[in-house]
Amino acid sequence: MTTQSPPPRPRLTQDPHRLRGEREKTLEVAIGRQVRALRKRRRITGAELAVAAGLSVGMLSKIENGVTSPSLSTLQVLAGALSVPLTQLFEGYAEARGAMHVKAGEGVEVERAGTRSGHQYQLLGHIGANQSGVVVEPYLITLTDRGDRFPVFQHEGIEMLYMLEGTLGYRHGEATYRLEPGDTLVFDADAPHGPEEMPGFPIRYLSIICYPQL
Repeated sequence: MTTQSPPPRPRLTQDPHRLRGEREKTLEVAIGRQVRALRKRRRITGAELAVAAGLSVGMLSKIENGVTSPSLSTLQVLAGALSVPLTQLFEGYAEARGAMHVKAGEGVEVERAGTRSGHQYQLLGHIGANQSGVVVEPYLITLTDRGDRFPVFQHEGIEMLYMLEGTLGYRHGEATYRLEPGDTLVFDADAPHGPEEMPGFPIRYLSIICYPQL
């Protein structure tokens, strides 16, 4: 009798434990350190870089030591003299990263477009403008009665549902998925989607929507 080995687990390419180097919280200092590091990598002196960028040696020294705030035009000529994109001069800067903590029961009840009687939406947090370019909206959705017929949604981004309580037939495109507690459904939200079959109440599930910020 031959025993089949289980299929290999899919491997994710992103390493969530890889830490980036420590970044500087002061923009001028971060730019100065990056300029100096790039100059040394190219093995040129401060005087040589100053000439190439049309700056005085004293001004370049102030920039590298983070004691002056260079103009955008100055940064442009420095980037050109170092043969790097302008954005590379900002790589060492540690911008503030957002986080939001919402205590149990303190989600904001919202009227999302299409909300009906007996359909409660609680917004559990919101990460809007950020460097990732992605907006994240997590909702706790509670259905306590049929109310009006549930609308079909269609919007940008990716949506993930995680079933907490009850049973739900959830439509996505031409397919309907039976969701029970512990089930997950991830889908392209640009296809028509929404609750289709509700055999009993209450029904509770998490909906996490991610879409590009404008």
